[in-house]
Amino acid sequence: MDSQFLDIYNDAHDLIEKHSASVFNKNRAEAATLAKDSVFPTRKTEEYLYCPLFDALTVDWGINLNRVLFGLKAEQMFRCTVPGIKTNVVYVVNDVWANDIQELDLGNGAFVCSMKYACEYHKNLIEKYYDTILSDSRDGFVLLNRMLVQDGFLVYVPEGVEIVLPLQFVNMMCAGRDLMGFDRNLVILDRKASLQIIDCDHSMDDYKYFACRIAEIYVGEAARLNYCMMESTHPQMANLRRYAVAAERDSVVNLSFFGLDNGVTRNHVEVDLNGEGANVWLGGMLLNDKEQQCDNFTVIRHHAPRCKSEEMYKYILDDKAVGAFSGRIVVEHGAQKTESYQTNRNVCLSQEARALGRPQLEIYADDVKCGHGATTGMLDEMALFYMRQRGIGLKEARTLLLQAFSAEVLEKVEQPALADRLKLLIEKRLKGEEMR
Repeated sequence: MDSQFLDIYNDAHDLIEKHSASVFNKNRAEAATLAKDSVFPTRKTEEYLYCPLFDALTVDWGINLNRVLFGLKAEQMFRCTVPGIKTNVVYVVNDVWANDIQELDLGNGAFVCSMKYACEYHKNLIEKYYDTILSDSRDGFVLLNRMLVQDGFLVYVPEGVEIVLPLQFVNMMCAGRDLMGFDRNLVILDRKASLQIIDCDHSMDDYKYFACRIAEIYVGEAARLNYCMMESTHPQMANLRRYAVAAERDSVVNLSFFGLDNGVTRNHVEVDLNGEGANVWLGGMLLNDKEQQCDNFTVIRHHAPRCKSEEMYKYILDDKAVGAFSGRIVVEHGAQKTESYQTNRNVCLSQEARALGRPQLEIYADDVKCGHGATTGMLDEMALFYMRQRGIGLKEARTLLLQAFSAEVLEKVEQPALADRLKLLIEKRLKGEEMR
C-alpha cells in the first residue's frame, strides 16, 4: 500500500479512533497490519483491469481527522431537489454527518442515523449486521477504508414497514483544499420492508477530491429496495463506491447508477441472491466526454433456485472519454431455474472515445436461462439522414437519438418524477447545458 496512507494511520491513529464510530476501531489495527504487507491492486489484477483510480492514489491527500465542516453547512451550499418529489434529506459534507440531529425518524420505527450514534444507541443492529456482507476483506481499497474511516450512516426499516417518502442522501465534497473522505454505511431492510433511496454525489469547487465509500445492504425476506445513485461532480473528482448486497428469499432489489458528470469513477457492486425467488435489477446510464473515465464492475452470485437477475448498462462517450463494464454472473450448484441476463450497449460519438466491455457467465447448474452481450457503435447515420430530411437540425437529431437510447434504462426508475428529472438532466448534459 502507498506509504502516505500508512504514515497517516501511524501518525494519527489515536486521533482517528477518538473521533470514530467505535465499531470501526475493532479491526482498524488489523487492517493496517494487512496493509503493510499488501500491494494495491493494479491494472494487471483482473478485477481492476479497467479501474481509473490509480493515478489518484499518488496525490498528497489531506484527511479530515477532526471532523470539521470547514465553517459551512450543507444547506447553505447546495440543495439537490427533485421537482415533484418530497424526500427525507440527509446531508453528508465530505465524510461528515452534517445534520442538526444525529437520528432522523422515518416513521413506524424506521430511522437513519450516523454510525457513531448507532454504535451507542443501536448496538444490537451493528453487532448483528456490520461486516457480515462485505466478503473481500483483503482488497486494497477495503483495507484503506478500514484504516482511515471514521463515520458513515445506518438505515433501518423494521419488518412490514413501507417508507413512502424516499430517503435522499446529498453527499457534498467542499473543503477548499485537496481532500480524501471515507464512509462506511449499513442499510438494513427487515422482512417485507420497503424503501427507496436517492443517493446524490456533488462537488462545489475545483480542488481535488477522493471519496472512498463502502456500503453493506441487507434486504430481508420479501423486502423491496429501490436504490438510485446519481453522480454530478467535476473533472478533479475521484470516486470509489463499493456496494455489498445480500438479497433474501422473494426480495426485490433495484440498483441504478447515473453518471451525469464526473472525473474518474469506479462503481463496484457485488450482489448475493441467498434465498429462493430473489430478484435483482442492476444497471445505469453513463455520459462521459473530455477525458472522463468510469468503470462499472459487478458480480452477481446466484446461490438459490428460481432467482432472477438482469443487468443493463448503457454508455454515451465523446472526445477521449473511457467507459468500462466488467460484469460476472455466477450460478452456483443447486441454483436451478435461474434466469439471468446481462447487457452492455455503448455509443461512441468520436473516434477517440473508448468503450471496454467484459460480460462473463459462470454456470454450475444445468436448468437455467442465461445470456449476455455487449455492443459498441456510432450513431445510426441512416436515422440521422432520415430525421434531417424532415427538417430536424443535426444537433437536435443527435440529441433525440441519444435520448431514445437512454429511455430503456430510465424505464427502470420506478418513481415517475425522478425518471422525469433524470431525463431532463440527461438532455441538458447532451446539449452541453448547465445541470440545475
